[in-house]
Amino acid sequence: MSSSSARSPRSIVVVGGGIQGTSVAYHLSQSKSLPPNSKITLLEAKSPASAASGKGGGFMARSWGDGGPTQKLHHLAFDMYADLAPDLGCETYRKLPVLSVRPGYKGGAEKARKESTLRSIVPGWLDGNVGPISPLGFGDDTAQITPSEFVHKMLERAGDSVEVRLGACTGVETEQGSDRGARKIVGVKYAPRSDDGVEGAEETTIPADTVIVSAGPWSCAAEDWFQGAVELPMEGVKSTSIVWKKPEGAENVDATALFCGEDNRFGTHLEVYPRPDGTIYICGIGGSDYISKEDLKSGAFREVCEAKEARVAAASDSFREMSSTYSEKGELDKVQACMRPCPPDAMPYMGAVAGFEGAYINAGHNCWGIAWAPASGKAMSELVLEGESTSIDLRPFDPARFTPVNKRGGRGRKRRGTSVGEQW
Repeated sequence: MSSSSARSPRSIVVVGGGIQGTSVAYHLSQSKSLPPNSKITLLEAKSPASAASGKGGGFMARSWGDGGPTQKLHHLAFDMYADLAPDLGCETYRKLPVLSVRPGYKGGAEKARKESTLRSIVPGWLDGNVGPISPLGFGDDTAQITPSEFVHKMLERAGDSVEVRLGACTGVETEQGSDRGARKIVGVKYAPRSDDGVEGAEETTIPADTVIVSAGPWSCAAEDWFQGAVELPMEGVKSTSIVWKKPEGAENVDATALFCGEDNRFGTHLEVYPRPDGTIYICGIGGSDYISKEDLKSGAFREVCEAKEARVAAASDSFREMSSTYSEKGELDKVQACMRPCPPDAMPYMGAVAGFEGAYINAGHNCWGIAWAPASGKAMSELVLEGESTSIDLRPFDPARFTPVNKRGGRGRKRRGTSVGEQW
């Protein structure tokens, strides 16, 4: 009998059906270390990829880290996407060049088209008023994917090995653990989502020996679920984004992404991502709101997260200035908003919850949650099933790093309104 078959089946619940939680569930389901007859449940409050994973840009850059502890997440995830996306049948993954563009001036595009190193990557639709243009990447270490597609492709591949349940997690059930004073997970409680999309049905418990909380900004609610054993300071940054339709009559939309400088006329610093279907996704619109941990614990903006009309108008005006094509023929397709989860030090919470056997956190990945998803899922799968992560050093991401050693449950720092690290 193999060592795998000799081990008892696991009952694992992943809380959160965005790209991070789904990646954890997917990698658990594909792991050779998962005992036979194990059960994996993905518990999602609304629907898979309904929050930032359904509204994010999906940009990734292998070498754009700061050289710190998150650098390996950039490298490993970028390489994994290159293999996983084609294997899963994703149609929206591709590598693409990136330009830095200074808005509010004239002649930049014309000058760039005369330079041998730039002429082939300056998109045809960048035909309005822009200033100096410089390369940020030529497509060797920059890429994109539509994150919602990646989520659903992972679930398709996982098939029956991952059960998706809809409902909001309300806590965990525990009993005495193997060590004195420790608790162990025996169930995950949730309020099922009704057929009409309303929460509030009678609370139900999923039997489980393991729970991984991976619910983006709402993961800070786990502070209460684990009775103060871990402090998860978190701020939700709520931002608007827009999507433009493919211009009428256009055969294709050149695939070059733009990172634009501050446009003080409109209060924007646009990030512009053409997608393979001919649409253009734009974020960096400005005017973000900062949502407190207390509000996040109560589920703020989980059901409805609306765009700011004033920021939609500002971003549209700024983009039209840069593109005569879209000024004349462009039409908005979507206006939307979502939140990114920001711990005070701009690093994710990834690891076990001290004092609770079978409890883990995978959250707070800031603006790189989509880019890091495959690496995060792989690392957490290794930790849960093998006892440690061999692909990523998780020590800098200890969920308890803001929890006082002698006082579990103290409040953490916030940085309202200021940069929390990598902000691309």
